[in-house]
Amino acid sequence: MDDISERLAHLVRRHRVPGAQLAVRWRGRTFTAEAGEEICGSGRPVTARSAFPLGSLTKPFTATLAMMLVADGDLDLDAPLAGYLPGLGSPAGRATLRQLLSHAAGLPANVDESAAGLTRRRWAASDGTAPVHPPGSAFSYSNAGYLLAAHLVEVVTGMDWRAAVESFLLRPLGIEPLFAADAGRAGAALGHVVRPDGRALPIAEQSVTLLEEPVAGLAGSASDLLAFAGLHLPGHAGPRLLDRDDAAEMRGDQLGGLAAGPFGLADGWGLGWSLYGGPAKTAGTAGTAGSAGSWFGHDGTGDGAWSHLRVEPDGGTAVALTANGTNGAVLWEAVVGELHGMGLDVGHYPLGTLTDPGPPVPGPAECAGDYANGSWTCAVEAADDGLYLSVGAGPRWRLSCTRDLRFTTEGSDAGSMPYVGRFLRDPATGRVGLVQITGRLARRRR
Repeated sequence: MDDISERLAHLVRRHRVPGAQLAVRWRGRTFTAEAGEEICGSGRPVTARSAFPLGSLTKPFTATLAMMLVADGDLDLDAPLAGYLPGLGSPAGRATLRQLLSHAAGLPANVDESAAGLTRRRWAASDGTAPVHPPGSAFSYSNAGYLLAAHLVEVVTGMDWRAAVESFLLRPLGIEPLFAADAGRAGAALGHVVRPDGRALPIAEQSVTLLEEPVAGLAGSASDLLAFAGLHLPGHAGPRLLDRDDAAEMRGDQLGGLAAGPFGLADGWGLGWSLYGGPAKTAGTAGTAGSAGSWFGHDGTGDGAWSHLRVEPDGGTAVALTANGTNGAVLWEAVVGELHGMGLDVGHYPLGTLTDPGPPVPGPAECAGDYANGSWTCAVEAADDGLYLSVGAGPRWRLSCTRDLRFTTEGSDAGSMPYVGRFLRDPATGRVGLVQITGRLARRRR
């Protein structure tokens, strides 16, 4: 592990990632490494203090903040939200904080762009909180759910989310509060679009709005992520901001008995944390409801940026990677392989691959149709050579399908990961009625 800097530099060059940080806590020691530049061509090297957009790795911070309020008796995990937010309509008002934090409240995948100028209070009173699935019925990854959880924190504390996360969580852990919106700050690592020819184009600003900061608005370093992970370890030596029992509950699987689990993302889901069954697990057959793991963590994607955190509580092991390129997920896969060769088997759910897919089969024409999860939509078309998928106004991909209705996308840009997904049948009718991609469960409209 002492040559971790050389190994990271090699992988960054090999995969043409503009810059990255790696931090590892293993066997009682901490190792850090940095490589590349904060902004490609700027001559500004990545340092241990460079701040990368963390994307959805912000969500565990928001979840931890909510759990601190649960520990203080200010919130109840299983009380209907309407008791705290009287203006919240039904059925969203019947959902619980536990369901919000485990993506089981049925709320939309995304926050509608038209809400960008609203305060969180006004957004919570809008149609943006109308469930797209019955609360407590299935896992469906939801940014809207985490935005509602943040609003709940604000109502209970009387503070806005930024102030609360700074005062109660970041500063006590010694983490300098930084946000993706502060792209012009010294030490900020910009995201980059990395083209197939390896050319990296900087992205001046992250698109996350102030409204959505509790969902994906933090910036930080790999070392910051290790400091945060330490709070969730039984042997944490720093300030005890979270009770051990509450930390353990956060990493316990919450999805038992649900109709669908976090397929394509993880083996299970806790309160703010994704769960991984260990190094032997591979993607595709995992992600059924209720399958727990021995590792926990989360991934984050910003505009041209990736971040990853994995933690194994029994051994006190933690691994964090930040990268400022659209190909950061490819680097993460390579880092996991490199650590395996060094004797550290990271709990992992490989991105973009299926377990035991068997020979590809023609995609059933019955899967063709339009699917929606709030404003997040996708279309599946049947053609002579198979099924094609497009998400929103994005590119159109051909699907490589399996007999059990799982699929991967073909034709992804060099250096980026394909998507994995699956079609699901309605148990009552046997008809294909749902598609799940990146954990988001979309219902057929036609």
